[in-house]
Amino acid sequence: MTSVDKRVVVAMSGGVDSSVAAALLVEQGYEVIGMMMRLWSDEAMGGADHNRCCTPEQMADAERIANHLGIPFYVLDTKDVFRATVVEYFINGHRQGITPNPCMECNRHIRFDYLLNNALALDADYLATGHYARIHQAESGKFVLKSGIDDNKDQSYVLSVMGQEQLSQTLFPVGEYPKHEVRALAAKFGLRVESKKDSQDLCFLGKNDYRDFLEVHAPEIMQPGPIVFRDGTQIGEHHGLANYTIGQRKGLGLSYKDPLYVIAMNPYRNALIVGTRDQLGKDELVATRFNWVSDEAPVGESFAAQVKIRYKAKAQPANVTVRSESEIHVRFDELQRDITPGQGAVVYDGEICLGGGIIQSADVAN
Repeated sequence: MTSVDKRVVVAMSGGVDSSVAAALLVEQGYEVIGMMMRLWSDEAMGGADHNRCCTPEQMADAERIANHLGIPFYVLDTKDVFRATVVEYFINGHRQGITPNPCMECNRHIRFDYLLNNALALDADYLATGHYARIHQAESGKFVLKSGIDDNKDQSYVLSVMGQEQLSQTLFPVGEYPKHEVRALAAKFGLRVESKKDSQDLCFLGKNDYRDFLEVHAPEIMQPGPIVFRDGTQIGEHHGLANYTIGQRKGLGLSYKDPLYVIAMNPYRNALIVGTRDQLGKDELVATRFNWVSDEAPVGESFAAQVKIRYKAKAQPANVTVRSESEIHVRFDELQRDITPGQGAVVYDGEICLGGGIIQSADVAN
């Protein structure tokens, strides 16, 4: 069956990447439908500002591009499911004293579950997005998730939540291009979005800082508490655990003979744990809720790999031990400064993303 016989729903945002993804698919002969999600915005903090991913201007741009390409365009109301699965996850994570990654949850529950199912309900063969990653099918028939061609834009980290079913029904048309070529393609197709800036920060915050957001929606976690050393000795007072992150040095308001860094948090005592630079680094972590892209967990095996602990971090060499279908232990070859509970630990074999899980909390004794 040729691409002419295939129907694709493209998740459109009015931005460069999704617009070029739609244009490429039209050029390749697919039957393309544009769909934009209307996501939850925070009425308590000025809902008129709208979710950053679906402002009226972005919706107008997406519809204009769809008209330019001659494809249907629909808006999918995703407010309630987004609020329940992504926003609540973000708030509850901070309640637990961790730094959650809501973008991974959005891909897990919104794009490649809710949106994908709505695409399939339109008898689509695929959902396409503007992510910078690649999907290849191995000789075994298994689908493989690879990093994007452009290292600076690679998004395989936040796509590590995908499995075989999702990969078999998904297309990433811009994953084979570097960003500058994607902008050039936007100009070639006459989309008039080639100079648009990439979206930044968390989409549901509007124009607000995440601290202001938490002050409104979870004021109890923004209460002051003790700043302590590992042994429990108090050295100061913090202004709410959510104001800090692992590895932070500035803004602690402490006077000490050596520079101090945030090394852990104890939400049970509302305590911020600090230490010197040599106490900051760790060479191991445990990640749970681990998703294997292959859908097959090599339980009991240990192997060398590369592991990313933040979206923009460089993958570091490590040994991975698979404790169960959903839990791994990672021991890095070198100390890592910023192992942060709540963030993703994503495992790679070169350019192949094997899967990812959530870094667990530690150091809660004091």
